Amino acid sequence: MNTLDSTRPLPDAAGPSPADGARPAPIAPARRRLALLALALGGFGIGASEFVSMGLLPDIAGTLLGEQMVADREGGIATAGHAITAYALGVVVGAPVLALLSVRWSRTTMIVALAAALAVGTALSGLMPTFELTVAARFLAGVPHGAYFGVASLLAASLMGPGNQGKGIALALSGLTVANLAGVPLLTALGQVAGWRAVYLVITVIFVVTIAALLLTVPRQAAPKGRRMIDELAALRRLQLWIVMGIAAIGFAGAFAVFSYIADITTHVTGAPASAVPWVLVAAGLGMTLGNLAGGALTDRSLTGTLLGAFPVYIASLVLFLLVSEVSLVAMSLAFFLVNATNSMLGPAMQTWLIRIAHRSEVLGASLNHAAFNVANAIGAALGGAVIAAGLGYRAPMVVSIVLAVVGFAMVGATLLALRVRARRTRALLAANPPATTGSIPVVTAGV
Repeated sequence: MNTLDSTRPLPDAAGPSPADGARPAPIAPARRRLALLALALGGFGIGASEFVSMGLLPDIAGTLLGEQMVADREGGIATAGHAITAYALGVVVGAPVLALLSVRWSRTTMIVALAAALAVGTALSGLMPTFELTVAARFLAGVPHGAYFGVASLLAASLMGPGNQGKGIALALSGLTVANLAGVPLLTALGQVAGWRAVYLVITVIFVVTIAALLLTVPRQAAPKGRRMIDELAALRRLQLWIVMGIAAIGFAGAFAVFSYIADITTHVTGAPASAVPWVLVAAGLGMTLGNLAGGALTDRSLTGTLLGAFPVYIASLVLFLLVSEVSLVAMSLAFFLVNATNSMLGPAMQTWLIRIAHRSEVLGASLNHAAFNVANAIGAALGGAVIAAGLGYRAPMVVSIVLAVVGFAMVGATLLALRVRARRTRALLAANPPATTGSIPVVTAGV
């Protein structure tokens, strides 16, 4: 039996575990849809906040790093990339810390508090007067990101019911992908006209609306009973959890290495005008949306199959992006669509894998997935900026992206092979030493 493709539901997929109290009463289908929409709206705001920064990076640099941009434009763009890295680091720090600190909170209380924190951090991002303070604000805006998606994924899985783990996670992530389809391109266009500060303030309003929607639609869940921070920390002792986080951090850094600098790739490599950037982002958002939906359905069928099937296509799409980036805007946009579709297809699979490893520490496991992806964001933005600053040009991040994705896939293959070998050895050991049993748990006799 492949442990990755176990059909065991998430601990909260059909209601809280016995330690958490009674199962919630059924809710009307209409309210369920509205609750899922409210969860997704917060994801929309997060996706807009995170990815619009990439489309508006030259504008942010021009406003806050004017002298450096005049003296050394490539160096100024690379420096402005620190704002993207700061947001990613905020996610990395905030995801596990908030998951642990809120272990005794009701998930409905927690999701509202996280949405409020997102509103404050985003508002500060649009109001800070200097680059250094803006970077600090972007860090604060990133802190609630991972915990929000972690809790939203578990709430969505609970609302969807057993056997729909991947679909529930995909629905929670759908706001992020739709943000890239419609929100980011529109907000990028708005930023080019009204300024990037106005964009962050518009996103702040989205988070305020999210708070109201969550309070009105998401069914109240009781705070878990008997859970302690030490119980959540138990998941961190599992080597497989750190390996899977490493796969996400390295493998998906490739997509961020090119996405972080897509505005300059579009104008300086493809030769398109700045007005084409929002349309390139539409292609990316469409890819994310379709890839996420497909990934949720495929993950419910086979987690292992999704990982082994989608990863090579993801790598091939990055190679295609490199090859056609100078050909035409249409060819580059189609390749960028494929990069984001295959990258997003892997998202539900990676989050499901981490939640299963974490077992009862499911909030931590779900949050760590977003921490890992934002380590990827930080690595991709940093390495992409480093090769640009080194004078290698705007095509150099594409080469970096391919190398990172190949390393990530190699880690997937090695991990799955190691798990299979371990499973075979365990079966052989149990076959050679018929176990005594205590309940349903086999106990191998001492001395083996």
